[in-house]
Amino acid sequence: MSKILSRQDLNFLLYEWLDAVALTSRERFADHSRETFDAALDTSEKMAEQYFAPHNKKSDANEPYFDGEHVHLIPEIKIAVDEFSRAGLMAAQHDYALDGMQLPTTIASACMAYFMGANVATAGYPFLTIGNANLLLAHGTPQQIDTYVRPLLLGRFMGTMCLSEPQAGSSLSDIKTRALLQPDGTYRITGNKMWISGGEHDLTDNIIHLVLAKIAAPDGKTIPGVKGISLFIVPKKLVNDDGSLGERNDVILAGLNHKMGYRGTTNCLLNFGEGKFKPAGKSGAVGYLVGVPHKGLSCMFTMMNEARIGVGMGATMLGYTGYLHALDYARNRPQGRHPKAKDPSSPQLPIIEHTDVRRMLLAQKAYVEGALALNLYCAKLIDEEKTAADETARKDITLLLDILTPIAKSWPSQWCLEANNLAIQVHGGYGYTRDYNVEQFYRDNRLNPIHEGTHGIQGLDLLGRKVVMQDGAAFKQLGRVIQQTIDAGLAASHADLKRCAALLADYVRRISVVTGTLHSAGDLNKTLANATTYLEAFGHIVMAWIWLEQSLAAAKNISAVQGDFYQGKFQACRYFYIYELPKVSVMIDLLSCLDTTTLEMQGNWF
Repeated sequence: MSKILSRQDLNFLLYEWLDAVALTSRERFADHSRETFDAALDTSEKMAEQYFAPHNKKSDANEPYFDGEHVHLIPEIKIAVDEFSRAGLMAAQHDYALDGMQLPTTIASACMAYFMGANVATAGYPFLTIGNANLLLAHGTPQQIDTYVRPLLLGRFMGTMCLSEPQAGSSLSDIKTRALLQPDGTYRITGNKMWISGGEHDLTDNIIHLVLAKIAAPDGKTIPGVKGISLFIVPKKLVNDDGSLGERNDVILAGLNHKMGYRGTTNCLLNFGEGKFKPAGKSGAVGYLVGVPHKGLSCMFTMMNEARIGVGMGATMLGYTGYLHALDYARNRPQGRHPKAKDPSSPQLPIIEHTDVRRMLLAQKAYVEGALALNLYCAKLIDEEKTAADETARKDITLLLDILTPIAKSWPSQWCLEANNLAIQVHGGYGYTRDYNVEQFYRDNRLNPIHEGTHGIQGLDLLGRKVVMQDGAAFKQLGRVIQQTIDAGLAASHADLKRCAALLADYVRRISVVTGTLHSAGDLNKTLANATTYLEAFGHIVMAWIWLEQSLAAAKNISAVQGDFYQGKFQACRYFYIYELPKVSVMIDLLSCLDTTTLEMQGNWF
């Protein structure tokens, strides 16, 4: 059995719950079938096992290093990335016109899950490249698409996103990177970018940086705040009109960041316009405007939102593979006896027979299988949004995706990290050693609550923007969809499902009330003071809905042949409602009080 991802669970989610095959009735996916979907998944599983998983520990132990001229990676990374590209997976969900497969995002995401679970650091290179290409497809000119997107999807080029700066961090309004318009319509970019994953390597012929910068007026001034931000293509090497590579652009690596985990992905400080390279005899990195001036952040959100959901999937898969490793260990590690069987001459039990170990495994199962379901649900929303029959349906789906995005990023990042914590605990002292994989999974996963918007930023986004945008339209749309699940649960013959549906209805009502309370405070600082608590309460309610959805699908499809699998789904749902959902009551009580303890705390009191 694979210790990356349970194919039985994946098949259940894709085909029994989400009915991914129904997507083939839509024109875009008409050439596909269950057979083509399975072939893509089979290929991904095999390649992940063969090319990605074997060097996961090696790339962690031998992180990239910079000799002053070049970045050095272990050779297995390039082999894996090349095989990924050669299989056509870089363009899996893209148009036939771009040599893609036109796979649904639902299936492409499931394929990518295998690579993230096998080796999240190596998977980071194609992950970023696909997002880079998607942004340019959405906002680039036909020439930019031909020049950059096609090589990106072939794996000849790789891509990055360059947002943060050393002095600005997540506060993008404070970026200082500048762009100066040139007579030929290009721009010269100067500045520094920090935390750039995949920012320098020799895996491909070229690296295409998407860079946020502010266009300088002739007097050198820029528009303050995020409204002055524009977006630019800044290639490591300039591309000639015929597609061949030209001069080296004026962008260089200043240094590598040395990370706790996720080590196989280079993470860089890049200098633009330092003058080491002078394209056309002039310092300044050559950049090409994407979209229109001063609208760069809205363009970049195309990649950022995709990356947020992708980060959630990465967090999920690290938790998922950790769970499967812990499950395998628990089944094979003999230790101890039951409390009432103390005869020292009797055989020891596999530790899975101990109640507390089953508790830890059940918690992991609830976290990781729930998170994967949420990630794939969001992927299907992307497919439905892209192929919706009418504009009204598309708007409703977009609203649902908007409000779920911060949850899809933050909930797996928090709770699948906890699954990794529990996986170490199941292994006991062995889990804390580098001889077993689970300690690396934890270190790798610790990044996910940080990058693509910290946990706290997701809370501010959810409470400050998403639940109130368009007069609460997204919040109401999610409520309608959850209510459909509640109604189905209340109508079910399964007693546990009825009980869960009634509980979920009560928590949905309570989160709705407290949302109104928070936004009637009359003081935005007070409203947002406990935004992270709101995020966590909201996320647990969403996950309770996802687990009820899974259980309803299990009840519909249960068979004697796979009885144990479905019983496992019911028990994980039961666990979540008994052990996890009650935590929301304490959070809602806190939110209802409009507590200002943290808001009123003073820096000099620490």
